[in-house]
Amino acid sequence: MADDFVTLDLDEDTGVAVLELQRPPMNPISSAVTETIFDLVDGLVDDGTCRALVVWGGPDMFAAGADVKEFPDWGPDEALVASERLHRANDAIAHAPFPSIAALTKYALGGGFELALACDFRLATAGTRVGFPEVLLGLLPGAGGTQRIARLVGPNRAKELVFSGRMVGMDEASDLGIVNRVVADDDLLAEATDWANRLAAGPASLALAKRAIDEGIDRPLDEAMALERELFAAAFGTDDKAIGVQSFLDEGPGKATFTGR
Repeated sequence: MADDFVTLDLDEDTGVAVLELQRPPMNPISSAVTETIFDLVDGLVDDGTCRALVVWGGPDMFAAGADVKEFPDWGPDEALVASERLHRANDAIAHAPFPSIAALTKYALGGGFELALACDFRLATAGTRVGFPEVLLGLLPGAGGTQRIARLVGPNRAKELVFSGRMVGMDEASDLGIVNRVVADDDLLAEATDWANRLAAGPASLALAKRAIDEGIDRPLDEAMALERELFAAAFGTDDKAIGVQSFLDEGPGKATFTGR
């Protein structure tokens, strides 16, 4: 599946999908790109075949930000519509039942950084830089960045990053927990795809665990615990529970072949 600026390749045997931005050299995220990302991810969710997603911008660039060329014609009303569109695309990834990995190289800035933060995990090459330069344009992040980064690194560090507009290298990003792993340039897609394959081979309970963490984190503790109990019980209604338990009893842990159902 593809349009002029975004491609999607789904391996139906493994359930791993690779979504690639293709607007070289900087991969700016325009309104059209945003709509396409939403349509493609929404289609993956509806289809039910995808079990893990890799998002990347090719070997030379993740995404240097929003398409600023669109901004001069926007007033507050147009900006609100655009922000809602951006949120919808990123939320489609964040709320998808399958895990997602952003594979970052060179720059993931502004809207590109927000796209990466919508994914569950982030791999990056050593020379990658991330950040929110919006303040340098008299703006602020508008695609979930202020909220996702604050939940990831805490409000104090989030404010420092957003207020300064500075770019962050991978040593600092690793220390802050923004990236999960730094890999060699030539290994980026292979490492991301390998991780996605391992996740895709996991049980249906991964989707339930993702819900427990993502939906529980902002609830009062007693409500979050109740959600966990509900989802724990739901796992006992999956085919993979029967497969996993019987495999454990017969062969020990780590031997089951799950179906994702």
